Amino acid sequence: MTTPRSVTRHDVTFPAGDNSCAGWLYLPTGVASPPVVILGHGLGATREMRLDAFAERFAQSGIAALAFTYRHFGDSGGHPRQLLSIKRQLADWDAAIAYVKSRHDVDRARVAVWGSSFGGGHAITVAARHPELRAAVAQCPFTDGLASALALGPVASLRMTPVLARDLATRVRGKAPAMVPIAASPGSPALMNAPDALPGYEALQPPGTTFRNEVAARVIPTIAAYRPGRAAKKVTMPILFCVSDTDSVTPPAQTLRYARTAPRGEIKRYGAGHFDFYTGETFEELVRDQTEFLTRQLNPSPATSAP
Repeated sequence: MTTPRSVTRHDVTFPAGDNSCAGWLYLPTGVASPPVVILGHGLGATREMRLDAFAERFAQSGIAALAFTYRHFGDSGGHPRQLLSIKRQLADWDAAIAYVKSRHDVDRARVAVWGSSFGGGHAITVAARHPELRAAVAQCPFTDGLASALALGPVASLRMTPVLARDLATRVRGKAPAMVPIAASPGSPALMNAPDALPGYEALQPPGTTFRNEVAARVIPTIAAYRPGRAAKKVTMPILFCVSDTDSVTPPAQTLRYARTAPRGEIKRYGAGHFDFYTGETFEELVRDQTEFLTRQLNPSPATSAP
């Protein structure tokens, strides 16, 4: 019988672009040079919103984990605040990879990436750009902006046009951004307004969270044009797709079509909804599946036997 390793968590920062990202580095105690997995979250979310739960479980299995928050959000740097830039977030992933490769307490040759929701789409893009990685996990991944926009509905999308126009005008004048909600109730203008979106986001927020339910509206057209699923066919390392069959945010049919193009892809499907992946029994099932996959690909040192 094996027992989970004890874990130490370190507050870290690393340079990214013209500023820095804040993160937590989880190290399994008693392991010299463990492999490492980098975790990034979804739309406007910060690492406090259950990334820590996944990271700690991976570390207990002998895999170091870096959970980070993108620039412009939470306690990471960057101004203006709440700016969601796909280009900058992908650069933050590159910076996180460079950071773990600069450390001497992890195995820089055994690195994986793990992303959820919008970060799941980033994980596909990053894995395609970094063939030196050993593995990738894309959890309920955002794979196609057009498919997600259609799921939101044309009426809701059109209702965000005025705030988008205001934000583009403030950008030209150098003023503070005009904001749009990330999640809202059905029928309300927001990036997500499925019935489970707002309660789902609220359920992920611990007391004292730095999460703000808004982003600069200028991101709307870039999200619609972002189709990271197309990069799946270029991912040369093993990649695990964890797909919700009832996903209200990232339509599963399109995600599965993309996932099947990955040369070394593995697909696991779950009956739970998009926001159910982070808590309860579904979280336990997911983290078991993902730990098994990452252990198989990264080969951490075996856990010690219980006395």
